Amino acid sequence: QVQLVESGGGLVQPGGSLRLSCAASGSILSINDMGWYRQAPGKQRESVAMVTSGGSTNVAESVKGRFTVSRDNAKNTVYLQMNSLKPEDTAVYYCKALITDATMPLLTRQWWGQGTQVTVSS
Repeated sequence: QVQLVESGGGLVQPGGSLRLSCAASGSILSINDMGWYRQAPGKQRESVAMVTSGGSTNVAESVKGRFTVSRDNAKNTVYLQMNSLKPEDTAVYYCKALITDATMPLLTRQWWGQGTQVTVSS
């Protein structure tokens, strides 16, 4: 079984910073792309930032220059450093990873974490 566990969410003031982490564990052969989505109240889920196993990144235009995504392959962990936070960044942030199962190598699929709340408010 594969499990993704997020941490690091919380309440911050505008202009503040948070660092989210997501660790994958279980029967894992390999992890391809890994990153973050978010869903704000009343809005559709959107991609925030992704990073491939080779280190290439793709960051949404709305957070460019403020958010940085990175990963530690040895720990099967992806991070999201969020700086200069704005109230519009308030959302539930979900970790997502494309994973090939070690027990069943023909099985490759997206896995999701349960989400962590980020609230930006004064």
